[in-house]
Amino acid sequence: MNADVHASVTRIADLEAREYDVEARPQSAWADGDYVFARVTERPAPDARLENPQGRRVELMEGETIVGALGTRRATRGFVGGWRDVGDDGRMHVLTGGGVLGRTTSESAYAPTPIEVEYEGHVVVDDAVARMGEYGIDAPETPLETPVVLVFGTSMSAGKTLSARVIIRVLIEQGYQVAGCKLTGAGTYSDALSMSVAGAEWVYDFVDAGLPTTVVPEERFRESVGSLLGRIQEHEADVIVAEVGASPLEPYNGAAAVELLGDQVAFTLLCASDPYAVVGIEDAFGHSPDLVAGIATNTTAGVDLVERLTDCSALNLQKEAAKGPLAELLADALP
Repeated sequence: MNADVHASVTRIADLEAREYDVEARPQSAWADGDYVFARVTERPAPDARLENPQGRRVELMEGETIVGALGTRRATRGFVGGWRDVGDDGRMHVLTGGGVLGRTTSESAYAPTPIEVEYEGHVVVDDAVARMGEYGIDAPETPLETPVVLVFGTSMSAGKTLSARVIIRVLIEQGYQVAGCKLTGAGTYSDALSMSVAGAEWVYDFVDAGLPTTVVPEERFRESVGSLLGRIQEHEADVIVAEVGASPLEPYNGAAAVELLGDQVAFTLLCASDPYAVVGIEDAFGHSPDLVAGIATNTTAGVDLVERLTDCSALNLQKEAAKGPLAELLADALP
């Protein structure tokens, strides 16, 4: 049995090209990262789509089947819920565009209507349930020696992915070989693909490490992402552009990700949803970023307010004129 659509979280297992069976399992045997087979129970809203393993967002129809992965999401502007919230009826929702599956318990008015699906069974390969962790990167953890440009935010949807793309382009224009990675967040493929489109020679995210989202125990996160960083180090890039999804204070292990990067962080870019949120991050962490960008800087009024409230420089990276000052800041910070 093969699904009509395999979500992008299945790409590391190449389930599109693999033979597998589907067998129901009791919820007591479910685990984070399990690949499961589900059927769409009603036609989704037009703005609700699912990424396939190539990163293309496809529209689903009532009755179609999908394969995604069990996971948990805690979004401030999206969905809250997870596989542990699924009831005896097996009804669940597509929590992310990448195909993370669970039951929503809270929904933001800014989020599209969630796609509702019904559990039919687990994906079974060679008589065993297929789990993401079995297909994740398995590289030795080695000390990170490559300088890092860290992109983080005050919230989700603050402009991090666009800013990371601009930084990668500027670095490549300066002659750097760049590796890009997204270390925390909820499983979608589009952010990593954006880094690739910008010209990063190597691109990874936490899905490559076997995680559906990074709302997981910190020990598991550190082990998985430590292995991912070990793989990136093997490439010997000149610089790594690392995005930490959401904010470090949310339950996505952002603070642990920053700690794993350690002293290799040479430059920090904070993408803020509001000028006053920059003050909140400064108070929470006790230090200022090297640059503020994102939604808060979309107008000159926002830029002016950030610089009045804080000691931080601010740039609207959507403007071509910002590339020159950004290049100077990066050149001063990187070897």
